[in-house]
Amino acid sequence: MSLVDRMIAAAQRTLPAEEAAAHCDVPCGIYDPHAAQIAAHTVIRMCDLIEGLGELNETAKLHTFSRHVAVKEEHAKIAEHEIIILWTDYFRPEHAEQHKNLHDLVWKTCKLTSTVKQQINKQAALDLLAGIQQIAEIFWATKNVQTKRVPSGQPSGGEIVQPVLG
Repeated sequence: MSLVDRMIAAAQRTLPAEEAAAHCDVPCGIYDPHAAQIAAHTVIRMCDLIEGLGELNETAKLHTFSRHVAVKEEHAKIAEHEIIILWTDYFRPEHAEQHKNLHDLVWKTCKLTSTVKQQINKQAALDLLAGIQQIAEIFWATKNVQTKRVPSGQPSGGEIVQPVLG
């Protein structure tokens, strides 16, 4: 054992690390439903692109189809992950009390992420975005921040819920 290893071991014995408790993996306090909205817009866009491929009678179209499906599923997972973070790390019991539909809304929206992963279903993708937008409005309401819906500027069209700040 080198001198450095012995010094580190001695320090660890005399100064053991204390266990830290936090409500999330990194207690930064930064939460925002924006990433979930962008992910939902990507799912919608992938459905549009897939539908636009037409008949899959060429290898190149099959490869494009496969890439679009992979991106659609990846972004559905991102949307789900972001919703779950808000649900488990940000929202508290008093938020559910103030917004009686919150639990059901989060549950149904997360179920839609499964639907859009399993299917090429533009209506389910649009419903996913609508659920995420409602969650975003509730999220900002819990911070006493007004929101507005603005054009997304994305090829998928639609809107993004944004906070109205100062």
